[in-house]
Amino acid sequence: MSLICPREAYDFAPCVPRRGIPPATSSGLSARVGPSRTRSTGPDGRQVQKRVGPAWTERGRPREGWFTKRTAEAWLQDVLHDARRGTLPGMVRTGATFADAAAEWLRFVEEDRERKPSTLVGYRSALKAHLLPAFGEMKLEDIGPDEVERWRRSLTGMSNRSKNKLLIQLHGIFRRAQTVWHLPTNPLVRVEKHPIRASGDVQVFSPEEVWALVRAAASDQDGAIYLTAAFMGLRMGELLALRWRDVDFAGSTIRVRTSWAGGDLTTPKSGKVRAVPMAPTSPPRSPRSAAGISSPTSTTGCSSARPAPTWTGGIL
Repeated sequence: MSLICPREAYDFAPCVPRRGIPPATSSGLSARVGPSRTRSTGPDGRQVQKRVGPAWTERGRPREGWFTKRTAEAWLQDVLHDARRGTLPGMVRTGATFADAAAEWLRFVEEDRERKPSTLVGYRSALKAHLLPAFGEMKLEDIGPDEVERWRRSLTGMSNRSKNKLLIQLHGIFRRAQTVWHLPTNPLVRVEKHPIRASGDVQVFSPEEVWALVRAAASDQDGAIYLTAAFMGLRMGELLALRWRDVDFAGSTIRVRTSWAGGDLTTPKSGKVRAVPMAPTSPPRSPRSAAGISSPTSTTGCSSARPAPTWTGGIL
């Protein structure tokens, strides 16, 4: 291996090195490393070509993406190792594109894993906006860690948490492709996630501010939702699916049985029914009672002045 000038690059391609190390052979594999191009041949005689990167001949630490003689040799050894295992990108022909794999993965999570409609909406949105434009028409075997890494670095205008969610979804698609198309490796295994730093500083409303929201609500129903969300910690979908029969005033508990998501009633996020204790609250400072949260005026829990709840919310 030799470095002639910074403009030259290491590639996989047919070429005999001008000067450098002799070909490395093992288990029917051979590879030649030249000043600009290298050829790797697998056990089946198929030649695999892949660009390595530009050669670094300056002093000091090479820039990202550039290779010295030592790092190029290390890279080649990794490639030979993958080739011996049969996991080198390009050695397996699946006949499927990333779009095919994404469609199969969506079917799998919807039918076999029974993901919720709201979850599927998020998956489809991420595919349409980020994953399919980047990888849609590419063959599965042509997508390796390098391609994923370049795409990961191109993500801008979103939080690290959002970027990691995309990486997790991409990992799931390739994991499913390993089962369906016998893809030998998952390229996401070698891709690092973005760091997420939580400040630990959470801004919350004080009880007085919660009561102010209740008094300013457009309706008693809205006030009840604000109060229940603040003091009982229910999620939005759980609030929308809450019925009067789920409220046990005598036991001071609310039983969370369902959630409203994607236009349908479904299970809570945890998948389990849970009982949430009613937090003690101070009486409101206005004639408006916390929208029926205090003691009911009838055995059913509904005030006589309030219409009976419906299945689409019943809502307090």
